[in-house]
Amino acid sequence: MLSLLDRISLLENDLKAVPPRITVHHNLPFAILRYEPKEEWDVRREAKRLATRINDCGKEVVTISLAELLWEAIAAAEGLDSIVELEREQGFEAAQEQVNIYLSDQDWCPLPDLLAQRLKALDPQRHIVFLLRSASMAPAIYQMSKLLDEMQGKTRIATILFYPGTLEGTTGLRMMALKNREAMGNYRVKIYG
Repeated sequence: MLSLLDRISLLENDLKAVPPRITVHHNLPFAILRYEPKEEWDVRREAKRLATRINDCGKEVVTISLAELLWEAIAAAEGLDSIVELEREQGFEAAQEQVNIYLSDQDWCPLPDLLAQRLKALDPQRHIVFLLRSASMAPAIYQMSKLLDEMQGKTRIATILFYPGTLEGTTGLRMMALKNREAMGNYRVKIYG
């Protein structure tokens, strides 16, 4: 298995290539950089360094936090107090399920729409997006494989999802290495795993 720095180096080379070599399908310009959950702080530091190197090559890296999008969706829906009250009355599972509804249902604040809105103003020739803090969606608030499926055709911006988890086989990713989570896969994106 490659080290984190080796995976980042491969990703960097593919991002600097002309044209970039990160995507498998033109209407799904995503790739995944998988890392061990215990490497979170190292990844944040290395993502900043990688962004600097990519910026030095003439591209502009934009960082988007999935945690910020999560809190934005909760605030725009019924607010945090509503989720806290639901958890007090019915438990964590009910609160988690309600947040999933906020992020999935068109009547609330679907995560793919929030992300697409952030990407809308960016230029595919100039920008690369680093999508960080996906651990905020654990244990089962929102599946990253679902997000990638729903983003198909919604952007042309090269986007790297930084994913804390384990790799099973060539495409199975288990979020946060949680044993009770099914390993999910997306065969249409390149995984630097």
